[in-house]
Amino acid sequence: MNAELLWQPAPHARESTRVGAFMQDAETRTGRSFDGYGDLWQWSVDDLDGFWRTVLDHFAVPYEGDAGVVLAETSMPGARWFPDLRLNYAEAMLALPGRGDDDVVVVGVSQSQATRELTAAELRDQVARARAGLLRLGVQRGDRVAAYLPNISEALVLLLACASLGAVFSSCAPEFGTRSVVDRWSQIEPVVLVAVDGYRYGDKPVDRRDQVAAIRAELPSLRHVVQLPYLDADAGLSALDADAGLSAGDLTWQQLLAEPAEPAYERLAFDHPLYVLYSSGTTGLPKAIVHGHGGITLEHVKALGLQMDLGSSDRFFWFSTTGWMMWNYLVSGLGVGATVMLFDGDPAWPGLSALWRLAGEHAVTYFGTSAPFLLACRKARLLPREIADLSTLRGVGSTGAPLPPEGFGWVYEAVGDDVLLSSFSGGTDVCTGFVGGSPLLPVHAGRIAGRCLGCAVEAYDPAGRSVVGEQGELVITAPMPSMPVGFWGDPDGSRYRAAYFEDFPGVWRHGDWITIDADGSCVLSGRSDATLNRGGVRLGTAEFYSVVEAMPEVADSLVVHLEDAEGGAGRLMLFVVLADGIEAADALRRRVGRELRTHLSPRHVPDEVHVVHALPRTLSGKKLEVPVKRILLGVPVDEAAARGALANPESLDTFTAFVR
Repeated sequence: MNAELLWQPAPHARESTRVGAFMQDAETRTGRSFDGYGDLWQWSVDDLDGFWRTVLDHFAVPYEGDAGVVLAETSMPGARWFPDLRLNYAEAMLALPGRGDDDVVVVGVSQSQATRELTAAELRDQVARARAGLLRLGVQRGDRVAAYLPNISEALVLLLACASLGAVFSSCAPEFGTRSVVDRWSQIEPVVLVAVDGYRYGDKPVDRRDQVAAIRAELPSLRHVVQLPYLDADAGLSALDADAGLSAGDLTWQQLLAEPAEPAYERLAFDHPLYVLYSSGTTGLPKAIVHGHGGITLEHVKALGLQMDLGSSDRFFWFSTTGWMMWNYLVSGLGVGATVMLFDGDPAWPGLSALWRLAGEHAVTYFGTSAPFLLACRKARLLPREIADLSTLRGVGSTGAPLPPEGFGWVYEAVGDDVLLSSFSGGTDVCTGFVGGSPLLPVHAGRIAGRCLGCAVEAYDPAGRSVVGEQGELVITAPMPSMPVGFWGDPDGSRYRAAYFEDFPGVWRHGDWITIDADGSCVLSGRSDATLNRGGVRLGTAEFYSVVEAMPEVADSLVVHLEDAEGGAGRLMLFVVLADGIEAADALRRRVGRELRTHLSPRHVPDEVHVVHALPRTLSGKKLEVPVKRILLGVPVDEAAARGALANPESLDTFTAFVR
């Protein structure tokens, strides 16, 4: 490994970090000695019972029953965790370790309304009131409650209130179109919908009352709609009735929380459904992924406390909407005592500096975002350390796509040379990362520091053999507590098995290319279903984008390989969005070819380079390589991709011009 060393743990890291304290606790409990992170990771995947019981006790997760049996069934799928234990996610989160009643534990920054803060006592009170309001509406254990809400404190309160009584929560961000929302929620048949009237994105008001009315009309299971006046905070129920078509008996958020109540928590089976998340749904109906109380609680306190080193002195921010699993992950910062920073609005308004200024103004200690955002800041030559006071910042997290070496270098040059930059990769499927950073591991440019504790990640060759130092399929060879309870509406588990376990029986195949070195550090190379394979040279798309998007003339890019059914090289097509002020020219096409030939291989010089105005991305920012490929192969646009799941659905139509 020749990657540049950018950061390394302090000599006293084991004594000063939370993962170091956990290691000491584990040594005391097991009577063994751990020689660094690698040794601890190996124990965490070899002794699943010992590791996860230690997590349960070390983080003082409240529960009742017997924790003696940790993993009653080890098969995948079908693993059964803690069968004799009962707990509640909301109770674990609202324990708020290390925090007093008057401590601020939630900060909500919004472009629609003024900044709001909630103390520990206020948060518990609002959750208790919301719980009582749901009970008045007849919501019972197992009922589904849907949230059409932005990343605001009311969404967080609703999630915790649902969890406290055993109802099942599901959220869609209000930028989701009606069809995408109905595709998701029609599967789970919610009985209550909580929705905003609209929101502001930068300086633009976005009215969603018509969408709320349309969603309601498409969901006959709904018994009640709770409206949160957000775009128009002064709106009363009568105005909402008239403008959004709400029927008598519905109520506002204020009315839902009107009656005081004492906090209460229903302790539930470890695998009792907590919430339903959804696959991107860019092709076909989204998978409704059910996560359980116990798995999410243990995985999140482990990930946040041990991988990210978060605790009661931290202010934790991760840019997300309520339609992305990172929002659920952010909420769980409460479980390790961190103050959770919420943000609703356009992250690039009035400029890319907005979120960095927010971090400075609110003394954020951990700043989470996506790789595309960091790369956009780099391309704009932004210097956050010069425009914001980032003296409290000690951690930066990146996810959503592989972060290339240039992105790592920019963070250490432009943000701070003493921050711990962690590139994480995981998925909605497990609602966490399974490879990422650690305060005990060094940071090298372009590399993910290691495999997360409790995550038995390997690289498999096509024959199902584990390989080191060469690219393979990312697989998980042992159960994780946060693997899905199942898919909603999949009673025999056939869809669940087909999604992850068909290629390597008993082993989870995630669908990414990964290269793991002997030291445990790794590189992700993109989705394995979007691989570029020319002349026997197999290349992940992430490596391709790293070269093309390093060019100052290119703002964004997407590459597709259309294979030749007769065994030829096929067509390699590159689509680029030009940076501001750049005009399309043959010189750019020639330079793209030179850069790819030099840095990758002659086989990966595209046959065609086309300039387009925009590239399709999901609402969480991921490129749509496979749907674009299907369009180029002649599949009608509306069959190739679900427009409502995209941030810019109109961009899909561009590609019909390139079909042959």
